[in-house]
Amino acid sequence: MSGERDLRTLLSGMRPELNPGRYVFTTVAGAIPPGVIPVVTVAEREALTLVVPLEEADAAGLGYDYVAGWITLRIHSALEAVGLTAAVAQDLAGAGLSCNVVAGFHHDHLFVPHERAEEAVALLEGLARRSATR
Repeated sequence: MSGERDLRTLLSGMRPELNPGRYVFTTVAGAIPPGVIPVVTVAEREALTLVVPLEEADAAGLGYDYVAGWITLRIHSALEAVGLTAAVAQDLAGAGLSCNVVAGFHHDHLFVPHERAEEAVALLEGLARRSATR
């Protein structure tokens, strides 16, 4: 079940979807606290990075600095596809938006500043429209 590799097809069909809620990046040195269900985990040498709903982080007493909106690109991108992350990041960077990208097996997931998440979706929808007409 391989994903799409063609960059134009990926961009024109990405269908960005804003997931409800606010998400934070935090770390734990040991086990994931009870009641915390991460949407992303990354094992790093320093600690285990978690991306979790803000409310769960607060309830568990986990610290964080960055509150994000979570956007899923609703196209099945191949892991070996070239250029999708760069094109998306460039478009968002042009608007002064930070973007933290996580690739899942089926989709790419973007974490952008929560207060500008709807703007990010609109920018990505514009990129998709422009890519479809090229």
